[in-house]
Amino acid sequence: MKTDIFLKNNITIHNDNEGKKPMLFVHGYGCDQHMWRHVVPAFQDQFKIILIDLVGSGKSDWNAYDYEKYSHLQAHADDIIAICEALALSNTTLVCHSVSCMIGLLAAIKKPNYFESVLMITPSPCYINKENYIGGFSQTDIDDLLENLDSNYLGWSSAIAPVIMGNSERPELANELENSFCQNDPKIAKHFARVTFLGDNRQDLAKMTVPSLVIQCQQDVIAPIEVGRYLETHLPFTTLHIINANGHCPHLSHPEETINAMQNFLNQKSHD
Repeated sequence: MKTDIFLKNNITIHNDNEGKKPMLFVHGYGCDQHMWRHVVPAFQDQFKIILIDLVGSGKSDWNAYDYEKYSHLQAHADDIIAICEALALSNTTLVCHSVSCMIGLLAAIKKPNYFESVLMITPSPCYINKENYIGGFSQTDIDDLLENLDSNYLGWSSAIAPVIMGNSERPELANELENSFCQNDPKIAKHFARVTFLGDNRQDLAKMTVPSLVIQCQQDVIAPIEVGRYLETHLPFTTLHIINANGHCPHLSHPEETINAMQNFLNQKSHD
């Protein structure tokens, strides 16, 4: 079983020493564990590092991607729980990016005793503007985005990567994200996009009992600052840290600011 789950989620482990608390990293949409390479070195002396690929992404087992099962983020959350169980993890610091923040949220709600804290980088519980909620996109915006993705996935990847990444003066960042998108199975990517951008986890926020950190960029087209403020208000036991960065992937574009925010939170938590 352990071997199966290693293959299913392409699990890699660094600093597997006795006594080290685990830190588990979960990537965002269209990405893989390689995206954490600038952040991991800052924590690998202190923690046992576990890196995974979500099923259907990176070098995971794409054959394990059941479209009906993974039509809800809870299936990915259950995979996180299964990994914790297979590796006998406890007191885990869960580090998530973008859509995986809601995956981490759902995992921590279901099995709070597995997690010591959840660190969320540019999270959003809902991408669509609804009533008094600002998610950043109208329903029409999301419908158009998904239609463009369906009709021309490679073209969509080329167009959306610079928007997501920001930092237009550093085109190599958007190029990396585009290449990551293009390495994935288009059929799975289209399905996961619908699950991601049409999801609404706002009602789940109040169920969270594990302490969390929300890292928000000052400018982020995908998760605007209003989303961070909403999470600060509606997510119990959370700390909002707005960093001096732009774009939706600060762990790639602004790793030092991201690391500092993470370390400040963990240091504060250790003194509480």
